[in-house]
Amino acid sequence: MVAQRRGAAVEITALRKEYGSGPDRVVALADIDLRVAPGEFLCIVGPSGCGKSTLLRILAGLDRYTSGAIRVEAASWAVENAMVFQESGLFPWMSVEANVGFGLMTRGVPKAIARERVDGALKLVGLSKFRNHYPHQLSGGMRQRSAIARAFVTDPAMLLMDEPFAALDAQNRTLLQGELVRIWERTGKTVIYVTHSIEEALLLGDRTVVMTALPGRIKQVIEVPFPHPRNLVTLSASPEFGALRLEIWRVLEEEVMRARLEQEG
Repeated sequence: MVAQRRGAAVEITALRKEYGSGPDRVVALADIDLRVAPGEFLCIVGPSGCGKSTLLRILAGLDRYTSGAIRVEAASWAVENAMVFQESGLFPWMSVEANVGFGLMTRGVPKAIARERVDGALKLVGLSKFRNHYPHQLSGGMRQRSAIARAFVTDPAMLLMDEPFAALDAQNRTLLQGELVRIWERTGKTVIYVTHSIEEALLLGDRTVVMTALPGRIKQVIEVPFPHPRNLVTLSASPEFGALRLEIWRVLEEEVMRARLEQEG
């Protein structure tokens, strides 16, 4: 059951993102209207290059939008958002403990409080025994768990995740998907999760947003009816899951083909 403490509420209105100018101008996002409820797990799928990651970077404050508006309501949380990328981005010269606590250090959090919060984050992702290890001593899955702990330790109202498990093998990906859902249910944070995998979107999300080929627009928003907590392995074998996966693919297929034709010129 999802925690009572709810994450950020997000409202995106008429969002547009352009790169360059004149004949070199590229419209990456156009007419994006989206509302995300507090504590929701929202997944975004779309063809390669459709602006999914750009939208996430804008929400994280790492990129500016050209026009439109974004409103985030995140009262009573330490920070508004934190982002997890496909690669863990851990500093190789720092231990797991130092990497996880880096954001607290840069914010000037007192050492005793920071230590307590790092302890809690490491316990949350099951890495307490590896706190003194360095990234090169960890498996790919453990590095991503460290990155998730680093994001959670700052107590963000919203977690932005850009294909965080794409580089992992199938077994580790399944395990981390289950762990992520467990952590989300325990903390009640809002999660916006970009993925190329329809299956992953259905296994994790409350809703799935399907985006068009460039310029990225929202083509359809599909409710995922399966209740939480989900047994990821059992659910993926159900007829209802297969039918919904096919429905989303039919919505997405035209955009994937259009993106391919545009890339081929």
